[in-house]
Amino acid sequence: MWNTSRFMLRCLKGLDAVLVTLVFSVCFYIFSFNTIQQANRYFVFCGMIIVFFLLYCIFGKIYDAFTVSLFRISELVYSQVLAYLLTDTILYICICLMQNKLISLYFPFLMCVFQFPVVILWCKYAHKWYFKSYPPKKSIVVYDMREGLEKLIGKYELGHKFNVDKVVTSEECLQQLDMLQNYETVFFSGVHSHERNVILKYCIMNRIVSYVIPRIGDVIMRSAKPVHMLHLPVMRVTYYNPSPFYLFIKRVFDILVAFCALLVLSPVFVITAIAIKVSDGGPVFYKQERMTKNGKKFMIHKFRSMRVDAEKDGVARLSSGENDDRITSVGRFIRKVRIDELPQLIDILAGNLSIVGPRPEREEIALQYEKEMPEFRLRLQAKAGLTGYAQVYGKYNSTPYDKLQMDLLYLANPSFVEDLRICFATVKILFMSESTDGVSTESTTALMK
Repeated sequence: MWNTSRFMLRCLKGLDAVLVTLVFSVCFYIFSFNTIQQANRYFVFCGMIIVFFLLYCIFGKIYDAFTVSLFRISELVYSQVLAYLLTDTILYICICLMQNKLISLYFPFLMCVFQFPVVILWCKYAHKWYFKSYPPKKSIVVYDMREGLEKLIGKYELGHKFNVDKVVTSEECLQQLDMLQNYETVFFSGVHSHERNVILKYCIMNRIVSYVIPRIGDVIMRSAKPVHMLHLPVMRVTYYNPSPFYLFIKRVFDILVAFCALLVLSPVFVITAIAIKVSDGGPVFYKQERMTKNGKKFMIHKFRSMRVDAEKDGVARLSSGENDDRITSVGRFIRKVRIDELPQLIDILAGNLSIVGPRPEREEIALQYEKEMPEFRLRLQAKAGLTGYAQVYGKYNSTPYDKLQMDLLYLANPSFVEDLRICFATVKILFMSESTDGVSTESTTALMK
């Protein structure tokens, strides 16, 4: 039954890609098929269908559009719509270039219209089928210094996948390992490596699936490289040291993307600048000292979204979100749609920022974190970025400890492919309000180790 259901799930995912591609094929045939040279007509038609299918699958993978088991129906629909919109756009541009003319906009419009109900129906059916075929797994949470994981499972509506029946400390679990035999899944939350490894070995031997929330040391070990020496299995761990070729490609990419974005978005710059100036007569730009690679300081540029006297007392504070009374009416809007971040493209051209990298923090804020968590400075191994792993997969109010872990995950194995994946994934969070949630005073000190 398990193997059959797994095979059915793969077929179901493939069916989604086929149906969305089918809508593209029909629209392409109606609007463009007869305009292709007759000698190459069927070759081009088949080629476009294959390219669409592959691109949709790639974007679907990037945006977790097929992960029925972990996401709500609304999240699946949002991810798939984003995947097919990007694919439709790329294919539309390719067809226009191929035919040397602008194709009727009815073509992409009808594609989007007909693909939408296909996506909704698939997400609803797939979600219903999956949780009928896979009942919730009886689960146990083992924790040490990080409590409340079972609440997060409920908050993100994963109760239909994991039925958390019990929550115990690592000490209690070690005293009675046999209790785990009654469970299908074990969650490790903030458990020290020694205790965790003992329990983890037991889980593996008894074929119990485990989910581990890593600690800083675990994340650092992801960058380890095997070395053949002493006739022993040795792992070599070093400071962040990417290849010169990767750094060169990354810099070229930064310059090209920042320059093109500035050209395309120049009208947005002008309109935003006028709106800010008219609203209260204050300066258009806001400059602030931030830290980048090796603690180097630079002045970051943003469109001003707060009152001119927002920090008149000289105390550095993180935004508390929509309830922050320092944010202006114009500022509230440009923050919501991320326009306030656009002037950082200038900082990228200047070489102070990269497109992808750890978030540039203020020195005052970073020092607060480092008092409780000295490892926070490890984020400064690479140049700070406009977007990054923590910005995409975390939230603005994620704890500093979690942000550090996500940044270290990015630094562990640097690659241009990963940078591209993060760039595309950034598009997904632009319209997600939770990624701009504010930070409460308590959260800045709630550093979980």
